[in-house]
Amino acid sequence: MIKEVTDAGEAEARIGKLRLLEALLFASAEPLDEETLASRVGPDVALLLDELRAHYAPRGVNLARTGAGWSFRTATDLAPLLRQEEEVSRKLSRAAIETLAILAYHQPVTRAEIEAIRGVATSKGTLDILMEHGWIRPGRRRETPGRPLTWVTTDHFLDHFGLESLRDLPSVEDLRAAGLLDSRPVLLGLGPMADEAPPATPPSEEE
Repeated sequence: MIKEVTDAGEAEARIGKLRLLEALLFASAEPLDEETLASRVGPDVALLLDELRAHYAPRGVNLARTGAGWSFRTATDLAPLLRQEEEVSRKLSRAAIETLAILAYHQPVTRAEIEAIRGVATSKGTLDILMEHGWIRPGRRRETPGRPLTWVTTDHFLDHFGLESLRDLPSVEDLRAAGLLDSRPVLLGLGPMADEAPPATPPSEEE
């Protein structure tokens, strides 16, 4: 009898944690990491997240992980039915798109390495725009002469593009097919990084 009461109490407590976890994720405008959730729900948050994700798997919204954060997202098969066309006031320049693609596939990468792949100088404004979107941030400095600063993508980048991790990035061929990259030879640098140093005075990029 005592064991039955204990089991019932544990089940009730688990349901309460699941409800709290669900409410926290629904109420948050941004993805929440496990550390933040654990501070409210408890140390067994990883198991609770897996249980909640399985519960929502067949539903219209799914619990998804993007980088270190968790959030509810529209089920991928329903996304085309809910998509609305809207005019974007300012599209990313080709320079910004190429820089973001190179950075995503080569990170951590320095500005000089980006220029070596693109074959043109990268203006500070291009990196500033990507930072304003919250997609990139400064990384660690290289332990090489001059200690150049590296750049990496953020969890917001993963969240914006619906990626759980960088392993989910599309292939270069997929990017070209979607029109996000052109077929100029310089962009073949999205393959393994060349060992050549960037040109001494690379031409300026066209924004």
